[in-house]
Amino acid sequence: MKNIIKILAISALLGTTSCKDFLEVKPTNSGDSKVAVQTANDAKIIINGIMRRMTSINYYGRDFVLYGDAKGGDMTIYSAGRGNDAMYTFNHSANSNAYGGFWSVIFNNIMQANSLLEGIEKLQAEGSTENFDAYKGQALTARALMYFDLVRLYGKPYNFDKSAYGVPNITTTLSSTEQPLRATVEQNYTQILADLKAAEALLPKTKSNGYINYYGNKAIQARVYLYMNNYTEALAAAEDVITKGGYTLYTPANWVESWTKQFGSESIFELGMFPNEGDQGTGSLGFYLRRKGHGASTALGFYGASDYFLNRLKQDPTDVRWGVMDADEISTAAAPRLGSLYKYSGSITLAGDGKSTNTAVNIKVIRSSEMYLIAAEAAFQLNQKDKAATYLNAIRRRAPALAAATAADITLDMILDEKSKELFGEGHRFFDVLRNNKSITFNDEIIGSNINIRPKTIDRTYFKTVLPISIAEINANPGIAAQQNTGY
Repeated sequence: MKNIIKILAISALLGTTSCKDFLEVKPTNSGDSKVAVQTANDAKIIINGIMRRMTSINYYGRDFVLYGDAKGGDMTIYSAGRGNDAMYTFNHSANSNAYGGFWSVIFNNIMQANSLLEGIEKLQAEGSTENFDAYKGQALTARALMYFDLVRLYGKPYNFDKSAYGVPNITTTLSSTEQPLRATVEQNYTQILADLKAAEALLPKTKSNGYINYYGNKAIQARVYLYMNNYTEALAAAEDVITKGGYTLYTPANWVESWTKQFGSESIFELGMFPNEGDQGTGSLGFYLRRKGHGASTALGFYGASDYFLNRLKQDPTDVRWGVMDADEISTAAAPRLGSLYKYSGSITLAGDGKSTNTAVNIKVIRSSEMYLIAAEAAFQLNQKDKAATYLNAIRRRAPALAAATAADITLDMILDEKSKELFGEGHRFFDVLRNNKSITFNDEIIGSNINIRPKTIDRTYFKTVLPISIAEINANPGIAAQQNTGY
């Protein structure tokens, strides 16, 4: 953690450069609220910086999204050594492929949120009449989401071992000498819910593109409660978004085209990617998922769909979601294989989403379709199977040849399979499988050799389902060495 503190003064400024006027704002962790935050507009600029930083390739801009599907068995690699395949092979250690960028980037962003919140509190204590509610609510909600993501990376599932180590709970700015230790998974979740509940009443209910509103907060609550097996609260939060949020599901006819659009009717929280600012180019998520050689010789076909995922989608050859899939490098005329995903290229023709490049495609962090699937799962677990089938069928209609689910035949696997098909490439599968105590089998046959680093089939007892604390962090914060995840 200490190494994070040392770079805050620089990275806080770098993290707030999404617009020209960001350069006119002092670093958000300067500790001087009268300089860093004086007005609501200053707070908005800092929130912009937090959102911009969330599009890093070490977070939603690529690696965090890949993590959920590459490790969840829905994706595979075509060849070893192209890049980032350690994620698929679980080739992690404290010294190598620790993916420490998750830790440093997300904690750095949490520090910026902490600094903003402290600055606002100080100004309000000094009698400021500025209305900071929306920005305070967004900072709290973003902090909650970031902690939720961190504890899923470094801690065991809540319903498996909530007493296991999670990540340090840091809700204030730190001095350069402080070296916080890890909290438990349960303590992390307690803080996450506290932030979400504190933010809820502060946020507007109207949609504001690129920002988190009240319904974005409730959507995150639905996710968190689902992971805690608190199905009553998960259902209530999801239904609040579904019935009152004003988000409408794409029809089967316009689902594919929706990926060429920004901030569509399903988008609850969407991070903007911009050609002149956050465009990752050949390192972008879209570039990593397209077919080898498509659009550029540097497109290496890093990740594609596994046979297991494709078999799920093949339940209905007319499923509209085939429209964002295209031939991969091992596809042949005799054995066509649509294993390349084009959600983050806009379309299979690389249309992008309306910007000047097809690699700066927005990241849809939360879509309303997820809320229907959360509602279906929560209702099923509460034995409200009619309601579960209704919510599931709202998404299942994207596969028109499949019979509608009924209370008599709906199963948890049916819901999870539908979630896999709908949210493929959006970073959910690994976490969904682990929290439901199911196994993951990897499609290693695609690369023509066995992966000897991890078993072909794993479950949540496998120690590498959580990441190690990197040696860089241990060297900077020696006390955390005694809290290293078991097996590393």
